[in-house]
Amino acid sequence: MKTAIAGVVAVLAALVAPAAQAAEVPTATQQLEWVVDATGRVPVPDTEVRAHVAQVLLDAVGGTAGVNGALGGFGPLQVKRIVTEAPDHVEAAVHGTADDYLLGLHVDSAGLIDGLTAKPDDPVPASWPEVDAQLAALGGRVSFGASEILPDGRCRDVHGVRDDVQRPLGSAFKLYVLGALGKAVAEHKASWDEQLAIRDDWKSLPSGDLQNQPAGTKLPLSTYADKMISISDNTATDHLIRRLGRDAVQRQLTTFGNQRPSANIPFLTTKAMFELKATQYPARADAYLALPRWARPAAVAGLERLPLTSLQGWQAPQKIDDIEWFGSPDDICRAFSGLQKENQPEIGHALSLNDGGLALDRAKFPEVWFKGGSEPGVLTLNYRARTADGRSLVTSIMVSDPVNALAESHVAARGIAVAKGAVALLAATLRP
Repeated sequence: MKTAIAGVVAVLAALVAPAAQAAEVPTATQQLEWVVDATGRVPVPDTEVRAHVAQVLLDAVGGTAGVNGALGGFGPLQVKRIVTEAPDHVEAAVHGTADDYLLGLHVDSAGLIDGLTAKPDDPVPASWPEVDAQLAALGGRVSFGASEILPDGRCRDVHGVRDDVQRPLGSAFKLYVLGALGKAVAEHKASWDEQLAIRDDWKSLPSGDLQNQPAGTKLPLSTYADKMISISDNTATDHLIRRLGRDAVQRQLTTFGNQRPSANIPFLTTKAMFELKATQYPARADAYLALPRWARPAAVAGLERLPLTSLQGWQAPQKIDDIEWFGSPDDICRAFSGLQKENQPEIGHALSLNDGGLALDRAKFPEVWFKGGSEPGVLTLNYRARTADGRSLVTSIMVSDPVNALAESHVAARGIAVAKGAVALLAATLRP
Protein backbone atom coordinates (compact mmCIF):
# COMPACT_ATOMS: atom_id res chain seq x y z
CA MET A 1 0.00 0.00 0.00
CA LYS A 2 2.86 2.27 -0.75
CA THR A 3 4.17 3.54 -3.90
CA ALA A 4 6.99 1.29 -4.92
CA ILE A 5 9.28 3.47 -6.99
CA ALA A 6 9.19 6.97 -5.57
CA GLY A 7 12.26 7.04 -3.40
CA VAL A 8 13.84 8.30 -0.22
CA VAL A 9 17.01 8.59 0.41
CA ALA A 10 25.90 15.00 3.43
CA VAL A 11 24.74 17.21 5.81
CA LEU A 12 28.11 16.09 7.26
CA ALA A 13 28.52 16.77 10.95
CA ALA A 14 28.94 20.54 11.09
CA LEU A 15 31.85 22.07 12.91
CA VAL A 16 31.07 24.65 15.54
CA ALA A 17 31.19 28.04 13.80
CA PRO A 18 31.02 31.60 15.08
CA ALA A 19 27.44 32.66 15.80
CA ALA A 20 27.53 35.27 13.05
CA GLN A 21 28.41 32.71 10.38
CA ALA A 22 25.38 31.34 8.52
CA ALA A 23 25.02 27.60 8.22
CA GLU A 24 25.85 26.32 4.77
CA VAL A 25 22.95 24.73 2.92
CA PRO A 26 23.98 21.23 1.82
CA THR A 27 24.03 20.51 -1.90
CA ALA A 28 22.42 17.57 -3.62
CA THR A 29 25.84 16.00 -4.10
CA GLN A 30 26.56 16.20 -0.38
CA GLN A 31 23.22 14.55 0.34
CA LEU A 32 24.04 11.85 -2.20
CA GLU A 33 27.21 11.13 -0.21
CA TRP A 34 25.07 10.71 2.89
CA VAL A 35 22.64 8.37 1.10
CA VAL A 36 25.47 6.21 -0.17
CA ASP A 37 27.04 6.03 3.27
CA ALA A 38 23.70 5.36 4.98
CA THR A 39 22.87 2.37 2.77
CA GLY A 40 25.76 0.53 4.37
CA ARG A 41 24.58 0.97 7.98
CA VAL A 42 20.80 0.55 8.03
CA PRO A 43 18.87 1.19 10.24
CA VAL A 44 19.82 4.85 10.46
CA PRO A 45 18.60 6.59 13.65
CA ASP A 46 15.51 8.76 13.42
CA THR A 47 17.34 11.95 14.41
CA GLU A 48 19.88 11.46 11.64
CA VAL A 49 17.23 10.69 9.02
CA ARG A 50 15.33 13.86 9.93
CA ALA A 51 18.53 15.88 9.57
CA HIS A 52 18.74 14.84 5.91
CA VAL A 53 15.22 14.08 4.66
CA ALA A 54 12.47 16.66 4.19
CA GLN A 55 9.24 16.18 6.14
CA VAL A 56 7.16 15.99 2.97
CA LEU A 57 9.11 12.93 1.86
CA LEU A 58 9.08 11.39 5.33
CA ASP A 59 5.31 11.71 5.39
CA ALA A 60 4.95 10.19 1.94
CA VAL A 61 7.04 7.07 2.59
CA GLY A 62 5.99 6.26 6.13
CA GLY A 63 8.58 8.03 8.24
CA THR A 64 11.99 6.79 9.28
CA ALA A 65 10.95 3.14 8.84
CA GLY A 66 10.10 3.81 5.21
CA VAL A 67 13.39 5.61 4.64
CA ASN A 68 15.36 2.75 6.17
CA GLY A 69 13.41 0.25 4.09
CA ALA A 70 14.36 2.08 0.92
CA LEU A 71 17.99 2.50 1.94
CA GLY A 72 18.26 -1.16 2.83
CA GLY A 73 16.69 -2.17 -0.47
CA PHE A 74 19.31 -0.24 -2.45
CA GLY A 75 22.53 -0.99 -0.78
CA PRO A 76 25.18 -0.87 0.23
CA LEU A 77 25.75 1.50 -2.71
CA GLN A 78 28.92 2.56 -4.47
CA VAL A 79 29.07 5.55 -6.81
CA LYS A 80 30.41 4.67 -10.26
CA ARG A 81 30.10 8.11 -11.88
CA ILE A 82 28.24 11.40 -11.62
CA VAL A 83 25.98 11.88 -14.66
CA THR A 84 24.53 15.34 -13.99
CA GLU A 85 25.15 17.73 -11.11
CA ALA A 86 23.65 20.98 -9.84
CA PRO A 87 23.22 22.48 -6.35
CA ASP A 88 19.63 21.20 -6.02
CA HIS A 89 19.81 17.93 -7.97
CA VAL A 90 22.23 15.23 -8.95
CA GLU A 91 22.08 12.00 -10.93
CA ALA A 92 24.69 9.32 -10.38
CA ALA A 93 25.34 5.84 -11.67
CA VAL A 94 25.61 3.60 -8.62
CA HIS A 95 26.27 -0.07 -7.94
CA GLY A 96 23.94 -1.74 -5.46
CA THR A 97 23.55 -5.17 -3.94
CA ALA A 98 21.03 -6.38 -6.51
CA ASP A 99 21.53 -4.03 -9.45
CA ASP A 100 23.15 -0.98 -10.99
CA TYR A 101 21.02 2.16 -10.94
CA LEU A 102 20.87 5.71 -12.12
CA LEU A 103 20.03 7.42 -8.85
CA GLY A 104 18.39 10.83 -9.07
CA LEU A 105 18.27 13.02 -5.96
CA HIS A 106 16.67 16.44 -5.37
CA VAL A 107 16.94 18.75 -2.36
CA ASP A 108 14.67 21.58 -1.23
CA SER A 109 15.67 25.15 -0.41
CA ALA A 110 16.94 24.00 3.00
CA GLY A 111 19.11 21.32 1.44
CA LEU A 112 16.92 18.43 2.64
CA ILE A 113 16.16 15.50 0.37
CA ASP A 114 12.65 15.80 -1.01
CA GLY A 115 12.94 13.34 -3.90
CA LEU A 116 14.91 10.25 -4.87
CA THR A 117 14.34 8.03 -7.89
CA ALA A 118 16.09 4.96 -9.26
CA LYS A 119 16.09 3.41 -12.70
CA PRO A 120 18.28 0.72 -14.27
CA ASP A 121 21.65 1.81 -15.59
CA ASP A 122 21.21 -0.09 -18.84
CA PRO A 123 19.16 0.17 -22.06
CA VAL A 124 15.42 -0.43 -22.07
CA PRO A 125 14.20 -3.44 -24.08
CA ALA A 126 13.86 -2.71 -27.78
CA SER A 127 11.75 -5.70 -28.87
CA TRP A 128 8.97 -7.84 -27.46
CA PRO A 129 11.34 -10.84 -27.01
CA GLU A 130 13.62 -8.55 -24.97
CA VAL A 131 10.60 -7.45 -22.93
CA ASP A 132 9.72 -11.09 -22.23
CA ALA A 133 13.29 -11.92 -21.25
CA GLN A 134 13.47 -9.04 -18.79
CA LEU A 135 10.09 -9.96 -17.33
CA ALA A 136 11.26 -13.53 -16.79
CA ALA A 137 14.29 -12.22 -14.92
CA LEU A 138 12.15 -10.35 -12.38
CA GLY A 139 11.38 -13.52 -10.42
CA GLY A 140 8.09 -14.41 -8.79
CA ARG A 141 4.84 -14.67 -10.70
CA VAL A 142 4.48 -12.16 -13.51
CA SER A 143 1.51 -10.84 -15.43
CA PHE A 144 2.13 -8.24 -18.12
CA GLY A 145 0.02 -6.43 -20.64
CA ALA A 146 0.72 -3.89 -23.37
CA SER A 147 -2.43 -2.50 -24.94
CA GLU A 148 -3.97 0.43 -26.75
CA ILE A 149 -7.26 2.03 -25.76
CA LEU A 150 -9.16 2.38 -29.03
CA PRO A 151 -11.41 5.38 -29.78
CA ASP A 152 -14.49 3.33 -28.84
CA GLY A 153 -12.98 2.55 -25.41
CA ARG A 154 -12.07 -1.06 -26.09
CA CYS A 155 -8.61 -2.30 -25.12
CA ARG A 156 -6.67 -3.82 -28.00
CA ASP A 157 -4.06 -6.25 -26.68
CA VAL A 158 -0.74 -5.90 -28.50
CA HIS A 159 1.47 -8.09 -26.32
CA GLY A 160 0.97 -9.93 -23.09
CA VAL A 161 2.29 -12.50 -20.65
CA ARG A 162 -0.58 -14.05 -18.68
CA ASP A 163 -2.28 -10.69 -19.06
CA ASP A 164 -5.70 -12.08 -18.13
CA VAL A 165 -4.47 -13.62 -14.86
CA GLN A 166 -5.49 -11.64 -11.79
CA ARG A 167 -2.76 -10.80 -9.29
CA PRO A 168 -2.75 -8.85 -6.03
CA LEU A 169 -2.81 -5.17 -6.96
CA GLY A 170 -1.41 -3.37 -3.95
CA SER A 171 -2.43 0.28 -4.08
CA ALA A 172 -3.41 0.08 -7.76
CA PHE A 173 -6.89 -0.72 -6.39
CA LYS A 174 -7.19 3.02 -5.81
CA LEU A 175 -7.99 3.43 -9.50
CA TYR A 176 -11.43 2.00 -8.70
CA VAL A 177 -11.90 4.45 -5.83
CA LEU A 178 -10.98 7.31 -8.16
CA GLY A 179 -13.48 5.99 -10.70
CA ALA A 180 -16.23 5.81 -8.09
CA LEU A 181 -15.51 9.40 -7.12
CA GLY A 182 -15.68 10.51 -10.74
CA LYS A 183 -19.00 8.70 -11.18
CA ALA A 184 -20.41 10.33 -8.02
CA VAL A 185 -19.41 13.75 -9.34
CA ALA A 186 -20.96 13.03 -12.75
CA GLU A 187 -24.20 12.01 -11.03
CA HIS A 188 -24.16 15.15 -8.84
CA LYS A 189 -23.79 13.07 -5.68
CA ALA A 190 -20.46 14.74 -4.89
CA SER A 191 -18.32 17.59 -6.19
CA TRP A 192 -14.58 18.01 -6.55
CA ASP A 193 -14.58 21.14 -4.38
CA GLU A 194 -16.74 19.57 -1.65
CA GLN A 195 -15.04 20.03 1.70
CA LEU A 196 -14.56 16.80 3.66
CA ALA A 197 -13.31 16.89 7.25
CA ILE A 198 -10.62 14.51 8.41
CA ARG A 199 -11.84 12.11 11.08
CA ASP A 200 -9.63 10.26 13.54
CA ASP A 201 -11.73 7.10 13.20
CA TRP A 202 -11.17 7.12 9.42
CA LYS A 203 -7.40 7.52 9.59
CA SER A 204 -5.01 4.83 8.41
CA LEU A 205 -1.24 4.32 8.36
CA PRO A 206 1.30 5.57 5.79
CA SER A 207 2.09 5.80 2.98
CA GLY A 208 0.84 9.36 2.78
CA ASP A 209 0.65 12.32 5.12
CA LEU A 210 -3.01 13.04 5.86
CA GLN A 211 -2.86 10.79 8.93
CA ASN A 212 -0.84 13.61 10.53
CA GLN A 213 -3.56 16.23 10.04
CA PRO A 214 -5.76 17.02 13.04
CA ALA A 215 -9.34 15.85 13.04
CA GLY A 216 -11.68 18.49 11.67
CA THR A 217 -9.24 19.71 9.01
CA LYS A 218 -11.32 20.26 5.88
CA LEU A 219 -9.97 19.56 2.41
CA PRO A 220 -11.69 19.39 -0.99
CA LEU A 221 -12.35 15.96 -2.45
CA SER A 222 -9.94 16.85 -5.26
CA THR A 223 -7.09 17.05 -2.72
CA TYR A 224 -8.00 13.65 -1.31
CA ALA A 225 -7.92 12.26 -4.86
CA ASP A 226 -4.56 13.90 -5.66
CA LYS A 227 -2.94 12.48 -2.54
CA MET A 228 -4.54 9.05 -2.93
CA ILE A 229 -3.04 8.66 -6.40
CA SER A 230 0.20 10.66 -6.41
CA ILE A 231 1.63 9.59 -3.02
CA SER A 232 -0.72 6.65 -2.42
CA ASP A 233 -2.10 8.27 0.72
CA ASN A 234 -3.97 5.58 2.65
CA THR A 235 -5.88 7.97 4.90
CA ALA A 236 -7.08 9.91 1.85
CA THR A 237 -8.19 6.63 0.29
CA ASP A 238 -10.16 5.48 3.32
CA HIS A 239 -11.87 8.86 3.67
CA LEU A 240 -13.02 8.64 0.05
CA ILE A 241 -14.26 5.07 0.46
CA ARG A 242 -16.20 6.07 3.56
CA ARG A 243 -17.57 9.22 1.87
CA LEU A 244 -18.68 7.37 -1.29
CA GLY A 245 -19.77 4.16 0.41
CA ARG A 246 -18.24 0.71 0.06
CA ASP A 247 -21.05 -0.44 -2.24
CA ALA A 248 -20.34 2.36 -4.71
CA VAL A 249 -16.68 1.39 -4.95
CA GLN A 250 -17.58 -2.29 -5.34
CA ARG A 251 -19.95 -1.41 -8.20
CA GLN A 252 -17.10 0.40 -9.90
CA LEU A 253 -15.29 -2.90 -10.32
CA THR A 254 -18.10 -4.09 -12.58
CA THR A 255 -18.44 -0.71 -14.30
CA PHE A 256 -14.75 -0.80 -15.23
CA GLY A 257 -14.90 -4.41 -16.39
CA ASN A 258 -12.94 -6.18 -13.66
CA GLN A 259 -13.26 -9.83 -14.71
CA ARG A 260 -13.81 -11.15 -11.18
CA PRO A 261 -15.31 -8.48 -8.91
CA SER A 262 -16.25 -11.07 -6.30
CA ALA A 263 -12.57 -11.48 -5.41
CA ASN A 264 -12.65 -7.90 -4.10
CA ILE A 265 -15.83 -8.14 -2.02
CA PRO A 266 -16.07 -6.93 0.64
CA PHE A 267 -13.88 -4.08 -0.59
CA LEU A 268 -11.27 -3.49 2.09
CA THR A 269 -10.20 -0.12 3.36
CA THR A 270 -6.48 0.15 3.98
CA LYS A 271 -7.17 0.30 7.71
CA ALA A 272 -8.99 -3.05 7.57
CA MET A 273 -6.04 -4.50 5.66
CA PHE A 274 -3.62 -3.26 8.32
CA GLU A 275 -5.79 -4.69 11.09
CA LEU A 276 -5.73 -8.10 9.39
CA LYS A 277 -2.01 -8.16 8.67
CA ALA A 278 -0.30 -5.87 11.16
CA THR A 279 -1.67 -7.18 14.43
CA GLN A 280 -2.55 -10.61 15.82
CA TYR A 281 -1.30 -12.19 12.61
CA PRO A 282 -2.07 -14.87 11.50
CA ALA A 283 -4.84 -15.61 14.02
CA ARG A 284 -7.02 -12.63 13.10
CA ALA A 285 -6.50 -13.16 9.36
CA ASP A 286 -7.29 -16.87 9.64
CA ALA A 287 -10.45 -16.14 11.60
CA TYR A 288 -11.56 -13.64 8.96
CA LEU A 289 -10.93 -16.08 6.10
CA ALA A 290 -12.84 -18.80 7.93
CA LEU A 291 -16.00 -16.68 7.83
CA PRO A 292 -18.59 -17.32 5.14
CA ARG A 293 -18.66 -14.63 2.46
CA TRP A 294 -21.94 -13.20 3.71
CA ALA A 295 -20.45 -12.55 7.16
CA ARG A 296 -17.29 -10.77 6.02
CA PRO A 297 -18.73 -7.26 5.43
CA ALA A 298 -19.76 -7.03 9.09
CA ALA A 299 -16.31 -8.26 10.13
CA VAL A 300 -14.60 -5.60 7.99
CA ALA A 301 -16.80 -2.90 9.53
CA GLY A 302 -15.73 -4.13 12.96
CA LEU A 303 -12.07 -4.01 11.99
CA GLU A 304 -12.48 -0.43 10.83
CA ARG A 305 -13.76 0.57 14.27
CA LEU A 306 -10.64 -0.68 16.03
CA PRO A 307 -8.05 1.91 17.17
CA LEU A 308 -4.81 2.28 15.26
CA THR A 309 -2.68 0.88 18.06
CA SER A 310 -0.23 -2.00 18.33
CA LEU A 311 0.08 -2.19 14.54
CA GLN A 312 3.47 -3.17 13.19
CA GLY A 313 4.79 -3.52 9.67
CA TRP A 314 5.53 -6.90 8.16
CA GLN A 315 8.48 -8.00 6.06
CA ALA A 316 7.33 -11.29 4.52
CA PRO A 317 4.28 -11.96 2.31
CA GLN A 318 1.11 -12.46 4.32
CA LYS A 319 -1.78 -14.22 2.57
CA ILE A 320 -1.42 -12.06 -0.52
CA ASP A 321 -3.66 -14.38 -2.54
CA ASP A 322 -6.49 -14.17 0.00
CA ILE A 323 -6.41 -10.74 1.66
CA GLU A 324 -5.69 -8.05 -0.93
CA TRP A 325 -7.30 -6.36 -3.94
CA PHE A 326 -7.15 -8.20 -7.26
CA GLY A 327 -7.00 -7.48 -10.97
CA SER A 328 -5.15 -8.39 -14.14
CA PRO A 329 -3.27 -6.24 -16.66
CA ASP A 330 -6.36 -6.52 -18.89
CA ASP A 331 -8.46 -5.24 -15.97
CA ILE A 332 -6.08 -2.31 -15.52
CA CYS A 333 -6.40 -1.33 -19.17
CA ARG A 334 -10.19 -1.36 -18.86
CA ALA A 335 -9.95 0.73 -15.67
CA PHE A 336 -7.77 3.33 -17.40
CA SER A 337 -10.22 3.32 -20.31
CA GLY A 338 -13.09 3.92 -17.90
CA LEU A 339 -11.25 6.79 -16.21
CA GLN A 340 -10.47 8.29 -19.60
CA LYS A 341 -14.12 7.99 -20.62
CA GLU A 342 -15.22 9.84 -17.48
CA ASN A 343 -13.34 12.79 -19.01
CA GLN A 344 -12.97 14.94 -15.90
CA PRO A 345 -9.89 17.19 -15.59
CA GLU A 346 -9.52 16.39 -11.89
CA ILE A 347 -9.08 12.70 -12.70
CA GLY A 348 -6.32 13.41 -15.19
CA HIS A 349 -4.69 15.83 -12.77
CA ALA A 350 -4.49 13.24 -9.98
CA LEU A 351 -3.13 10.55 -12.28
CA SER A 352 -0.55 12.87 -13.88
CA LEU A 353 1.12 14.21 -10.72
CA ASN A 354 3.51 11.26 -10.47
CA ASP A 355 4.80 9.64 -13.68
CA GLY A 356 6.09 6.61 -11.80
CA GLY A 357 9.68 7.15 -12.94
CA LEU A 358 8.88 6.62 -16.64
CA ALA A 359 10.50 9.94 -17.67
CA LEU A 360 9.14 9.89 -21.22
CA ASP A 361 9.82 12.61 -23.78
CA ARG A 362 6.86 14.94 -23.17
CA ALA A 363 7.02 16.21 -26.76
CA LYS A 364 6.10 12.68 -27.86
CA PHE A 365 4.02 11.73 -24.80
CA PRO A 366 2.43 14.89 -23.38
CA GLU A 367 0.44 13.06 -20.70
CA VAL A 368 1.39 10.09 -18.50
CA TRP A 369 -0.90 8.48 -15.94
CA PHE A 370 0.52 6.21 -13.25
CA LYS A 371 -0.61 4.15 -10.31
CA GLY A 372 1.53 1.52 -8.67
CA GLY A 373 1.33 -0.45 -5.49
CA SER A 374 3.22 -2.79 -3.22
CA GLU A 375 3.35 -4.73 -0.02
CA PRO A 376 5.80 -7.52 0.87
CA GLY A 377 5.55 -10.03 -1.96
CA VAL A 378 3.60 -7.66 -4.25
CA LEU A 379 4.63 -5.02 -6.77
CA THR A 380 2.57 -3.51 -9.59
CA LEU A 381 3.41 -0.72 -12.05
CA ASN A 382 0.60 0.59 -14.24
CA TYR A 383 0.87 3.34 -16.86
CA ARG A 384 -1.27 5.02 -19.49
CA ALA A 385 0.65 7.28 -21.89
CA ARG A 386 -1.06 9.60 -24.38
CA THR A 387 0.90 10.24 -27.57
CA ALA A 388 1.14 13.60 -29.28
CA ASP A 389 -1.31 12.37 -31.93
CA GLY A 390 -3.86 11.32 -29.29
CA ARG A 391 -3.35 7.56 -28.93
CA SER A 392 -3.71 6.05 -25.44
CA LEU A 393 -1.16 3.33 -24.66
CA VAL A 394 -1.31 1.16 -21.54
CA THR A 395 1.27 -1.07 -19.95
CA SER A 396 0.83 -3.01 -16.72
CA ILE A 397 3.41 -5.09 -14.85
CA MET A 398 2.37 -7.26 -11.90
CA VAL A 399 4.86 -9.29 -9.90
CA SER A 400 4.01 -11.33 -6.81
CA ASP A 401 5.41 -14.09 -4.64
CA PRO A 402 3.27 -15.59 -1.86
CA VAL A 403 6.29 -17.01 -0.03
CA ASN A 404 9.27 -14.67 -0.41
CA ALA A 405 9.52 -10.89 -0.27
CA LEU A 406 10.52 -9.31 -3.57
CA ALA A 407 13.76 -7.40 -4.00
CA GLU A 408 11.60 -4.32 -4.38
CA SER A 409 14.18 -1.79 -5.56
CA HIS A 410 15.49 -4.23 -8.16
CA VAL A 411 12.05 -5.31 -9.40
CA ALA A 412 10.75 -1.74 -9.51
CA ALA A 413 13.77 -0.40 -11.38
CA ARG A 414 13.70 -3.24 -13.92
CA GLY A 415 9.94 -2.97 -14.20
CA ILE A 416 10.18 0.71 -15.09
CA ALA A 417 12.68 -0.12 -17.83
CA VAL A 418 10.33 -2.77 -19.23
CA ALA A 419 7.39 -0.36 -19.11
CA LYS A 420 9.37 2.35 -20.89
CA GLY A 421 10.42 -0.05 -23.62
CA ALA A 422 6.86 -1.36 -23.95
CA VAL A 423 5.45 2.16 -24.41
CA ALA A 424 7.96 2.83 -27.18
CA LEU A 425 7.08 -0.45 -28.88
CA LEU A 426 3.37 0.29 -28.58
CA ALA A 427 3.88 3.73 -30.09
CA ALA A 428 5.60 2.11 -33.06
CA THR A 429 2.75 -0.39 -33.56
CA LEU A 430 0.23 0.50 -36.23
CA ARG A 431 -3.47 0.05 -35.58
CA PRO A 432 -5.06 -2.77 -37.59
